[in-house]
Amino acid sequence: MPDCASSPALRPALFLDRDGVLNEDQGYVHRWEDFRWIPGAREAVAAFNRAGWLVLVVTNQSGVGRGYYTEADMHALHARMAEDLAAAGARIDAFYFCPHHPDAPEEAYRHPDPPDRKPNPGMILRALADWPIDKGRSVLVGDKDSDLEAAQRAGVRALHFPGGDLAQFLAAKGWLPRA
Repeated sequence: MPDCASSPALRPALFLDRDGVLNEDQGYVHRWEDFRWIPGAREAVAAFNRAGWLVLVVTNQSGVGRGYYTEADMHALHARMAEDLAAAGARIDAFYFCPHHPDAPEEAYRHPDPPDRKPNPGMILRALADWPIDKGRSVLVGDKDSDLEAAQRAGVRALHFPGGDLAQFLAAKGWLPRA
């Protein structure tokens, strides 16, 4: 009989697309000086953190595969995002990214149908395997049809974020945890 005490308790997860949900999508954002938070994004992340949810970013980053910037540039931006969130009392538990693209000039990043590139569910499925996630209580917030399709294919509920203030959007949809 397995020892249930050693199994971590399942927690709901908030899956977030990055560009267009956490930050303004200005096209291949990879430098902190070009980064602009979506209004209410930091507050929304902090609210889910306080409620005990995991907060996970799942982001296509084909700019890496296309040679527009490096993985190191992307990781540096994610580190700055984490620093800025920490100052606001918030955190991202993990960043999942897909640098692959069917037309990537560098062979290492070229794949005809990358399993992690949304609308494929690979990043979400990896997160579900990596973390003790209660899939039934989890949700993905994305701004593109490919985000929503990836969530559906992974068996996770999805919300289409049309822009505006992320915290207000989540509150209006009944998803923002109350303090």
